[in-house]
Amino acid sequence: MLLIALSAVDWCLVAFHRLPALVSLAGVAGALACLCALDMALRIKRLSWRRMLDLLILVYWFAFAVGVVQRLSIMFDWTSVKNFFIHLMSRQYISSTSHWGGGRPQFLFAEPSYIGMHLFGVLLPLIWLVRGRDHKRANQLRVLIMVFAAGSVLMGAGVRIILDSIIALVFVIIEMNSWHTWRGRLVAFGELVVTVGLGACSVAVNHRLSSIAELGFDGDGSFYARLWQSLGTGAGALKHPKQLLLGYGAGNLSDATHQGADAAVRSLERLGLNASAPKGWYAQVTPANMFTMSAYTSFFVEFGLIASVILVVLVLWWISHNHAWNKTTVCWLLLTIYLYVQFEGYAFYALPLLLWAVAAVPRLKSK
Repeated sequence: MLLIALSAVDWCLVAFHRLPALVSLAGVAGALACLCALDMALRIKRLSWRRMLDLLILVYWFAFAVGVVQRLSIMFDWTSVKNFFIHLMSRQYISSTSHWGGGRPQFLFAEPSYIGMHLFGVLLPLIWLVRGRDHKRANQLRVLIMVFAAGSVLMGAGVRIILDSIIALVFVIIEMNSWHTWRGRLVAFGELVVTVGLGACSVAVNHRLSSIAELGFDGDGSFYARLWQSLGTGAGALKHPKQLLLGYGAGNLSDATHQGADAAVRSLERLGLNASAPKGWYAQVTPANMFTMSAYTSFFVEFGLIASVILVVLVLWWISHNHAWNKTTVCWLLLTIYLYVQFEGYAFYALPLLLWAVAAVPRLKSK
């Protein structure tokens, strides 16, 4: 209700774009629906979480098998198989001529880049949730994650899965090791050193990662685009104190972009970056085609600094209220923050899963 009230003011003062506003509010409703669905299924109806895990594991193994078939079809030029997946996917990465970077398996995800979000935003937290109650299924999840991650890297599915695996491994090492003894700290430190070494080797071997490391935003077009797509909207909010505090209203990202375009272009040029592509993109933005893909940017610009601070405070209060602060929760929260930085709006159910777990799991364990 607060978000609608804040938006109503800006719908009168800035603009009201019906479909973009509906899409924006639907995203917030989707996160709440995820929370409600988990609570209804597991706490109220008490459905079998073991059956749900079995089904989830089966579905992700099927997705991996699809990726293997896709990779084989690329390697051996199975035209009929490639054509099937090309027509199946809304945005396909199978063909070598794909505008999005072809010749890659995408499993059953919207993009092959989103593998890490599924492995480390859904499956890894599930290990933390069930390992004390079902070692068998926890081990099945571990095997699934390791095979999926390693297979994705070997099949050349993308760059993000390499970075995501390194980051997730750091959190796993911190979470699983004992830091209360010298032996535990030494083991953890050694594992972290090896992980950092793997990361350094990945940067040295992978062209895109090495290009980003050497050139920064100039080293990769996709990496750069994520900066200027958010910078335009953010610059618009920073130019207007009222909008900074209260937001532009749901669905009004294009208005913020147009107001912040000039400032964003000047900022990019001062950083020595080529601003021609961002400038052209800002000019053609309309309410119908505007997007950032960034959940945090969109939320901040549409609903303002006040609502953003309230959201952060509520998340921290909810964890404290349920007495859930421990090493696992801290690692999970930091991993969730990373996922939203990395996958932006497509990590939408990582936070609802965390918020549900810190409240519901202690109750479920007590029953």
